[in-house]
Amino acid sequence: MSLDTNKYKKLLLERQEELLALINEHKEDSAPVELDQTMVGRLSRMDALQNQAMAEEVKRRRDNELLRIKAALARIPEDEYGYCLNCGDVIAEERLDLDPSISLCNKCAV
Repeated sequence: MSLDTNKYKKLLLERQEELLALINEHKEDSAPVELDQTMVGRLSRMDALQNQAMAEEVKRRRDNELLRIKAALARIPEDEYGYCLNCGDVIAEERLDLDPSISLCNKCAV
């Protein structure tokens, strides 16, 4: 397979840097919510709890994407990047262009 792994490595590293910056930028979003009713009304507290839960979910998704990126970067020097982890077939370049951290071909992803 004649895959330009340098191109995908660059894309993966750029996305990794972007995600780390976003995680660092939004650290306070999932901070504990103050439950003192004298400080904040009940509805405001509920909004704060909902915002905290959403921020935690966003962070979880970003962390998962970082793990996928790390795994994809580890496959590059092993000459395993671009091959399906399940069946070993080549992953279509169009699919890698959409998400360079992808690890399954179209057939196995279904």
